Amino acid sequence: MTNKVSVDLGTESISKLIIRQSVPASIGILVMSLNVLVDTIFVGNWIGSIAIAAINVVLPVSFFIAALGMSIGIGGSSIISRALGAKNKEKALDTFGNQITLTVLLIAIFVCLGLFFKHEIILAFGGKGDIFDPAKIYYTIVLYGVPFLGLSMVGNNVIRAEGNPKFAMYAMMIPAFGNLIFDYILINLLGQGMAGAAWATTGSNVLGFLYVFWYFFLNDKTVLKINWSYLRLKWHVISEIATLGFVTLARQAVVSVMYLFMNNILFDIGGEVSVTAYAIVGRMLMFALFPVLGVTQGFLPIAGYNYGAEQYDRVRLSINIAIKYAAILATIVFVLLMAFPESITRMFTQDPEVLKETPYAMRWVFAATPIIALQLIGAAYFQAIGKAKPALLLTLTRQGFFFIPLILILPNFYGELGVWMSFPISDVLSTIVTGYFLRREIKTDLITKSTITT
Repeated sequence: MTNKVSVDLGTESISKLIIRQSVPASIGILVMSLNVLVDTIFVGNWIGSIAIAAINVVLPVSFFIAALGMSIGIGGSSIISRALGAKNKEKALDTFGNQITLTVLLIAIFVCLGLFFKHEIILAFGGKGDIFDPAKIYYTIVLYGVPFLGLSMVGNNVIRAEGNPKFAMYAMMIPAFGNLIFDYILINLLGQGMAGAAWATTGSNVLGFLYVFWYFFLNDKTVLKINWSYLRLKWHVISEIATLGFVTLARQAVVSVMYLFMNNILFDIGGEVSVTAYAIVGRMLMFALFPVLGVTQGFLPIAGYNYGAEQYDRVRLSINIAIKYAAILATIVFVLLMAFPESITRMFTQDPEVLKETPYAMRWVFAATPIIALQLIGAAYFQAIGKAKPALLLTLTRQGFFFIPLILILPNFYGELGVWMSFPISDVLSTIVTGYFLRREIKTDLITKSTITT
């Protein structure tokens, strides 16, 4: 049987649940984002601005491989939430066991390929000129820790699917704090430069994995106590995980392609300075939206559990409340970023050329932030209830269908401004598309099923 924490997802006030699930998720994302932010500040001030660009070249590759774990984690967690809502614990256990085995096999293959073709990959992702050598050092070491990161991502999403957001928060906080400590020791005290930054990241990923291992195998808080029999791959389980997980993997694949285009286009237009400016803006994209992403993460298990329990009125209510909370938070983020982009940039570097270009880019990139809540919650909803096709479509609208074509077209007419303009235009277009599909789904699915069940 499920524990009380899981059952609360189907009985407690939706507003309270959104807050209870979202606050720990937001704190975890905040700490993780601060880790990336402070890590970049350390690297920029202790090694140099070129090191920021080097890390930005490596991130899409390491993130894509780690996203295998994330996609398996999120895809499987959607199944687990609905299985727990339907009181089918055996299915939840089968899913979790298959998540672990699948993650280990796939990430091992991709890490080996990534190391074998490292020269070609670094050059393809914009590691040119002075950026290449530091990027190569960072890339090689970071890939050693990616398997631990992938398994941690699986565990983190399953912990949240169980209804234990505080433990999921700890799984994000521990490696974040570990990375900052390792950074200070290896870069500042021992002077290890890019290698120190890379080993700090790898060491923090190992810490995160150790915590997740403890949670599932050495404590009594988890519902999902698995044994070796659940680790055996089962095709019907893998198929369902892959169908839903592909949504997340496709999104990260598109993000990696986006980085490939952005780094190369910006390098051709403005050289290392433009790549560094984008690296700083990219860190702010990870950091500043933490409360909105926290609401999205908190919303997923609530929607999935209640959909599995056939409580469709609660599902509709969770959509409305999640969008409202996320929109308020996104507007606050927008106001702060529009007001203080210069001060934010100075935290990363004192390079006068980067200081001149980055605030201008930042204002453009975040121009449509207040409306992104609808796009994020709408896409997340379809994944939460197990509808992979619309989830995939809506997940890819922003970067895949709109952003990448825009950055290939607009710079031909507006130069570097065309690159920055592409961000808000794609945000507006993808939000319109998501709003249409979400409204139609609520009318044709939730309202209809709610009427039948009553």
